[in-house]
Amino acid sequence: MSAEIERVVAVDWSGRVDAAGQRRHIWAGVWTGSVDGGTVTLEAGRTREELIAWLIELSRETPRMVVGIDCCFSYPAWFLEEHGCATVFDFWRHVAAGHGERWLAGPEETRDVRFWGKPHKRPEEFCGAGLQRSMRLTDVENKITPKMLDEDPERAAKVRGITPKSPFQIGGSGSVGTGSLRAIPFLLTLRGAGFRVWPFEDSGLGSQKPLLVEMYTRLLTGAVAKSNPVARKAYLSARRKGEPEYAGLSRGVMAKALGSEDAFDALVCAMEMVRWREEFLGLRKTRDAVLKLEGITWRPRVQE
Repeated sequence: MSAEIERVVAVDWSGRVDAAGQRRHIWAGVWTGSVDGGTVTLEAGRTREELIAWLIELSRETPRMVVGIDCCFSYPAWFLEEHGCATVFDFWRHVAAGHGERWLAGPEETRDVRFWGKPHKRPEEFCGAGLQRSMRLTDVENKITPKMLDEDPERAAKVRGITPKSPFQIGGSGSVGTGSLRAIPFLLTLRGAGFRVWPFEDSGLGSQKPLLVEMYTRLLTGAVAKSNPVARKAYLSARRKGEPEYAGLSRGVMAKALGSEDAFDALVCAMEMVRWREEFLGLRKTRDAVLKLEGITWRPRVQE
Protein backbone atom coordinates (compact mmCIF):
# COMPACT_ATOMS: atom_id res chain seq x y z
CA MET A 1 0.00 0.00 0.00
CA SER A 2 1.20 3.50 -0.74
CA ALA A 3 2.43 5.30 2.36
CA GLU A 4 0.74 8.46 1.10
CA ILE A 5 -2.38 7.80 -0.96
CA GLU A 6 -5.33 6.56 1.05
CA ARG A 7 -8.01 6.32 -1.62
CA VAL A 8 -8.40 6.32 -5.41
CA VAL A 9 -11.70 6.98 -7.18
CA ALA A 10 -12.32 6.64 -10.93
CA VAL A 11 -15.62 8.16 -12.09
CA ASP A 12 -17.31 7.13 -15.32
CA TRP A 13 -19.29 10.33 -15.83
CA SER A 14 -22.58 11.06 -17.61
CA GLY A 15 -24.07 14.19 -19.13
CA ARG A 16 -27.64 12.87 -19.08
CA VAL A 17 -30.35 15.31 -18.08
CA ASP A 18 -32.66 12.92 -16.22
CA ALA A 19 -31.87 11.84 -12.67
CA ALA A 20 -32.75 8.21 -13.41
CA GLY A 21 -30.24 8.13 -16.27
CA GLN A 22 -27.56 9.67 -14.08
CA ARG A 23 -28.14 7.13 -11.33
CA ARG A 24 -27.93 4.32 -13.86
CA HIS A 25 -24.89 5.49 -15.83
CA ILE A 26 -22.61 7.27 -13.35
CA TRP A 27 -20.30 4.70 -11.77
CA ALA A 28 -17.33 5.07 -9.46
CA GLY A 29 -14.57 2.54 -8.92
CA VAL A 30 -13.18 3.03 -5.41
CA TRP A 31 -9.95 1.67 -3.95
CA THR A 32 -9.42 2.25 -0.23
CA GLY A 33 -5.96 1.53 1.13
CA SER A 34 -5.31 -0.70 4.13
CA VAL A 35 -2.45 -2.61 5.73
CA ASP A 36 -3.30 -5.71 3.67
CA GLY A 37 -3.33 -3.88 0.33
CA GLY A 38 -6.75 -2.30 0.14
CA THR A 39 -10.28 -3.04 -0.99
CA VAL A 40 -12.13 -2.22 -4.22
CA THR A 41 -15.82 -1.40 -4.58
CA LEU A 42 -18.08 -0.22 -7.40
CA GLU A 43 -20.62 2.50 -6.65
CA ALA A 44 -23.67 3.73 -8.60
CA GLY A 45 -27.12 5.14 -7.90
CA ARG A 46 -26.16 8.81 -7.49
CA THR A 47 -27.02 11.92 -9.48
CA ARG A 48 -24.23 14.33 -10.37
CA GLU A 49 -25.04 16.50 -7.36
CA GLU A 50 -25.12 13.50 -5.04
CA LEU A 51 -21.87 12.13 -6.43
CA ILE A 52 -20.00 15.40 -5.87
CA ALA A 53 -21.30 15.69 -2.31
CA TRP A 54 -20.18 12.10 -1.70
CA LEU A 55 -16.69 12.77 -3.10
CA ILE A 56 -16.32 15.80 -0.84
CA GLU A 57 -17.38 13.70 2.14
CA LEU A 58 -14.84 11.01 1.22
CA SER A 59 -12.09 13.62 0.88
CA ARG A 60 -12.72 14.79 4.43
CA GLU A 61 -12.45 11.20 5.64
CA THR A 62 -9.31 10.44 3.56
CA PRO A 63 -7.67 13.70 2.42
CA ARG A 64 -4.90 11.92 0.50
CA MET A 65 -7.36 10.93 -2.20
CA VAL A 66 -7.07 11.00 -6.00
CA VAL A 67 -10.22 11.35 -8.14
CA GLY A 68 -10.22 10.84 -11.90
CA ILE A 69 -13.29 11.94 -13.87
CA ASP A 70 -13.98 10.88 -17.45
CA CYS A 71 -14.60 14.24 -19.11
CA CYS A 72 -12.71 17.16 -20.66
CA PHE A 73 -11.69 19.72 -18.06
CA SER A 74 -11.36 22.50 -20.62
CA TYR A 75 -11.52 23.56 -24.27
CA PRO A 76 -8.95 24.72 -26.85
CA ALA A 77 -7.00 27.75 -25.64
CA TRP A 78 -8.29 29.97 -28.45
CA PHE A 79 -11.89 29.38 -27.29
CA LEU A 80 -11.09 30.42 -23.71
CA GLU A 81 -9.33 33.53 -24.98
CA GLU A 82 -12.30 34.34 -27.22
CA HIS A 83 -14.49 34.42 -24.09
CA GLY A 84 -12.07 36.62 -22.18
CA CYS A 85 -10.92 33.88 -19.79
CA ALA A 86 -7.36 34.39 -18.57
CA THR A 87 -7.33 31.10 -16.60
CA VAL A 88 -9.12 27.78 -16.79
CA PHE A 89 -10.90 28.67 -13.54
CA ASP A 90 -12.26 31.83 -15.20
CA PHE A 91 -13.62 29.54 -17.91
CA TRP A 92 -15.19 27.20 -15.37
CA ARG A 93 -17.01 30.15 -13.81
CA HIS A 94 -18.10 31.30 -17.28
CA VAL A 95 -19.55 27.85 -18.05
CA ALA A 96 -21.22 27.61 -14.63
CA ALA A 97 -22.83 31.03 -15.12
CA GLY A 98 -25.11 29.48 -17.75
CA HIS A 99 -23.06 29.59 -20.92
CA GLY A 100 -22.51 25.83 -20.90
CA GLU A 101 -26.23 25.04 -21.00
CA ARG A 102 -26.74 27.75 -23.64
CA TRP A 103 -24.14 26.06 -25.86
CA LEU A 104 -25.90 22.75 -25.33
CA ALA A 105 -29.50 23.81 -25.80
CA GLY A 106 -29.70 27.47 -26.69
CA PRO A 107 -32.31 28.92 -29.10
CA GLU A 108 -31.70 27.89 -32.70
CA GLU A 109 -31.45 31.48 -33.88
CA THR A 110 -28.60 32.26 -31.45
CA ARG A 111 -26.95 28.82 -31.39
CA ASP A 112 -23.14 28.68 -31.54
CA VAL A 113 -22.79 26.50 -34.63
CA ARG A 114 -19.34 25.32 -33.58
CA PHE A 115 -21.05 22.91 -31.17
CA TRP A 116 -22.26 20.01 -33.25
CA GLY A 117 -23.83 16.57 -33.09
CA LYS A 118 -27.26 15.18 -33.90
CA PRO A 119 -29.17 16.85 -35.42
CA HIS A 120 -26.44 19.37 -36.34
CA LYS A 121 -23.57 18.55 -38.69
CA ARG A 122 -19.97 19.37 -37.89
CA PRO A 123 -19.23 22.94 -39.04
CA GLU A 124 -17.05 23.43 -42.09
CA GLU A 125 -14.29 25.12 -40.07
CA PHE A 126 -13.78 21.89 -38.09
CA CYS A 127 -13.69 19.58 -41.11
CA GLY A 128 -10.63 18.18 -42.84
CA ALA A 129 -7.46 19.92 -41.74
CA GLY A 130 -9.58 22.11 -39.46
CA LEU A 131 -10.52 19.19 -37.21
CA GLN A 132 -7.38 19.68 -35.15
CA ARG A 133 -8.48 23.23 -34.31
CA SER A 134 -11.53 21.77 -32.56
CA MET A 135 -9.32 19.74 -30.22
CA ARG A 136 -6.93 20.52 -27.40
CA LEU A 137 -3.25 19.64 -27.59
CA THR A 138 -3.83 16.77 -25.16
CA ASP A 139 -6.58 15.33 -27.40
CA VAL A 140 -4.24 15.36 -30.40
CA GLU A 141 -1.44 13.82 -28.32
CA ASN A 142 -3.72 10.95 -27.33
CA LYS A 143 -4.20 9.94 -30.96
CA ILE A 144 -1.88 7.32 -32.43
CA THR A 145 1.05 8.88 -34.30
CA PRO A 146 4.21 7.39 -35.84
CA LYS A 147 6.22 9.10 -33.07
CA MET A 148 4.27 7.18 -30.44
CA LEU A 149 4.89 3.93 -32.28
CA ASP A 150 8.65 4.56 -32.18
CA GLU A 151 9.00 5.94 -28.67
CA ASP A 152 6.35 4.09 -26.68
CA PRO A 153 5.35 0.84 -28.41
CA GLU A 154 3.56 -0.49 -25.29
CA ARG A 155 1.26 2.52 -25.15
CA ALA A 156 0.84 2.56 -28.93
CA ALA A 157 -0.31 -1.07 -28.93
CA LYS A 158 -2.76 -0.38 -26.12
CA VAL A 159 -4.51 2.56 -27.78
CA ARG A 160 -4.12 1.67 -31.45
CA GLY A 161 -6.97 3.11 -33.48
CA ILE A 162 -8.37 5.25 -30.64
CA THR A 163 -9.67 8.59 -31.84
CA PRO A 164 -10.48 11.09 -29.09
CA LYS A 165 -13.49 13.27 -29.82
CA SER A 166 -13.61 17.04 -29.91
CA PRO A 167 -15.20 18.69 -26.84
CA PHE A 168 -17.27 20.69 -29.34
CA GLN A 169 -19.13 17.50 -30.27
CA ILE A 170 -22.25 17.40 -28.10
CA GLY A 171 -24.24 14.67 -29.84
CA GLY A 172 -23.73 11.36 -31.58
CA SER A 173 -21.61 8.30 -30.88
CA GLY A 174 -18.72 8.88 -28.51
CA SER A 175 -19.46 12.59 -27.97
CA VAL A 176 -17.78 14.12 -24.92
CA GLY A 177 -18.97 17.72 -25.03
CA THR A 178 -22.27 17.34 -23.20
CA GLY A 179 -20.79 15.44 -20.26
CA SER A 180 -17.86 17.84 -20.06
CA LEU A 181 -19.94 21.02 -20.06
CA ARG A 182 -22.20 19.56 -17.38
CA ALA A 183 -19.18 18.45 -15.35
CA ILE A 184 -17.37 21.79 -15.27
CA PRO A 185 -19.63 23.50 -12.69
CA PHE A 186 -19.05 20.51 -10.42
CA LEU A 187 -15.28 20.67 -10.95
CA LEU A 188 -15.56 24.21 -9.63
CA THR A 189 -17.43 22.88 -6.58
CA LEU A 190 -14.72 20.29 -5.90
CA ARG A 191 -11.98 22.90 -6.14
CA GLY A 192 -13.93 25.11 -3.75
CA ALA A 193 -14.02 22.17 -1.33
CA GLY A 194 -10.22 21.95 -1.30
CA PHE A 195 -9.34 19.70 -4.24
CA ARG A 196 -6.16 20.54 -6.15
CA VAL A 197 -6.64 20.24 -9.92
CA TRP A 198 -3.81 18.98 -12.11
CA PRO A 199 -2.20 20.25 -14.33
CA PHE A 200 -3.40 23.70 -13.33
CA GLU A 201 -2.04 23.21 -9.81
CA ASP A 202 0.59 21.06 -8.09
CA SER A 203 -0.51 17.85 -6.44
CA GLY A 204 -1.18 18.57 -2.78
CA LEU A 205 -1.32 14.93 -1.68
CA GLY A 206 1.76 15.28 0.49
CA SER A 207 0.02 18.04 2.43
CA GLN A 208 -3.22 16.06 2.70
CA LYS A 209 -5.14 17.82 -0.05
CA PRO A 210 -7.25 15.67 -2.43
CA LEU A 211 -6.28 15.67 -6.09
CA LEU A 212 -8.55 15.86 -9.15
CA VAL A 213 -7.41 14.73 -12.62
CA GLU A 214 -9.00 14.36 -16.04
CA MET A 215 -9.02 10.83 -17.40
CA TYR A 216 -10.06 9.15 -20.65
CA THR A 217 -11.39 5.64 -20.10
CA ARG A 218 -10.30 4.24 -23.46
CA LEU A 219 -6.68 5.17 -22.77
CA LEU A 220 -6.82 3.11 -19.57
CA THR A 221 -8.86 0.10 -20.71
CA GLY A 222 -7.14 -0.36 -24.04
CA ALA A 223 -8.84 -1.97 -27.02
CA VAL A 224 -11.96 -3.90 -25.97
CA ALA A 225 -15.56 -3.96 -27.20
CA LYS A 226 -16.85 -2.64 -23.90
CA SER A 227 -20.50 -2.67 -24.93
CA ASN A 228 -20.29 -6.43 -25.53
CA PRO A 229 -20.83 -8.51 -22.34
CA VAL A 230 -18.87 -11.43 -23.82
CA ALA A 231 -15.91 -9.17 -24.58
CA ARG A 232 -16.03 -7.66 -21.08
CA LYS A 233 -15.99 -11.14 -19.57
CA ALA A 234 -13.03 -12.26 -21.70
CA TYR A 235 -11.10 -9.10 -20.84
CA LEU A 236 -11.66 -9.39 -17.09
CA SER A 237 -11.01 -13.14 -17.08
CA ALA A 238 -7.64 -12.60 -18.77
CA ARG A 239 -6.66 -9.95 -16.27
CA ARG A 240 -7.74 -12.10 -13.31
CA LYS A 241 -5.49 -14.89 -14.57
CA GLY A 242 -2.48 -12.64 -15.07
CA GLU A 243 -2.73 -10.02 -12.33
CA PRO A 244 -3.05 -10.67 -8.58
CA GLU A 245 -4.87 -7.35 -8.07
CA TYR A 246 -7.71 -8.51 -10.32
CA ALA A 247 -7.68 -12.01 -8.85
CA GLY A 248 -8.43 -10.47 -5.46
CA LEU A 249 -11.58 -8.65 -6.58
CA SER A 250 -14.81 -9.76 -4.95
CA ARG A 251 -17.53 -11.63 -6.81
CA GLY A 252 -19.87 -8.71 -6.29
CA VAL A 253 -17.49 -6.25 -7.96
CA MET A 254 -16.90 -8.62 -10.86
CA ALA A 255 -20.63 -9.14 -11.35
CA LYS A 256 -21.24 -5.39 -11.53
CA ALA A 257 -18.41 -4.89 -14.04
CA LEU A 258 -19.68 -7.76 -16.18
CA GLY A 259 -23.21 -6.38 -16.12
CA SER A 260 -22.55 -2.78 -17.12
CA GLU A 261 -20.23 -1.04 -19.59
CA ASP A 262 -20.09 1.98 -17.29
CA ALA A 263 -19.20 -0.13 -14.26
CA PHE A 264 -16.56 -1.92 -16.34
CA ASP A 265 -14.94 1.40 -17.28
CA ALA A 266 -15.00 2.62 -13.67
CA LEU A 267 -13.40 -0.58 -12.39
CA VAL A 268 -10.61 -0.86 -14.96
CA CYS A 269 -9.75 2.85 -14.69
CA ALA A 270 -9.62 2.62 -10.90
CA MET A 271 -7.32 -0.40 -11.11
CA GLU A 272 -4.99 1.44 -13.50
CA MET A 273 -4.93 4.50 -11.27
CA VAL A 274 -4.10 2.32 -8.28
CA ARG A 275 -1.34 0.57 -10.22
CA TRP A 276 0.31 3.91 -10.99
CA ARG A 277 -0.74 5.76 -7.83
CA GLU A 278 2.77 6.75 -6.78
CA GLU A 279 2.96 8.98 -9.87
CA PHE A 280 0.21 11.24 -8.57
CA LEU A 281 2.44 12.36 -5.71
CA GLY A 282 4.88 14.01 -8.10
CA LEU A 283 2.49 15.79 -10.47
CA ARG A 284 3.41 19.43 -10.88
CA LYS A 285 1.67 22.48 -12.29
CA THR A 286 2.32 22.93 -15.99
CA ARG A 287 4.44 25.87 -17.10
CA ASP A 288 3.20 25.75 -20.70
CA ALA A 289 0.97 28.73 -21.51
CA VAL A 290 -1.43 26.71 -23.69
CA LEU A 291 -1.69 23.73 -21.34
CA LYS A 292 -2.45 26.11 -18.47
CA LEU A 293 -5.70 26.84 -20.31
CA GLU A 294 -6.43 23.49 -21.97
CA GLY A 295 -5.29 20.97 -19.38
CA ILE A 296 -3.81 17.50 -19.84
CA THR A 297 -5.50 14.10 -19.82
CA TRP A 298 -3.79 11.96 -17.17
CA ARG A 299 -2.34 8.64 -18.26
CA PRO A 300 0.44 6.44 -16.84
CA ARG A 301 3.87 8.02 -17.31
CA VAL A 302 2.26 11.18 -18.65
CA GLN A 303 4.64 14.02 -19.37
CA GLU A 304 3.90 17.64 -20.18
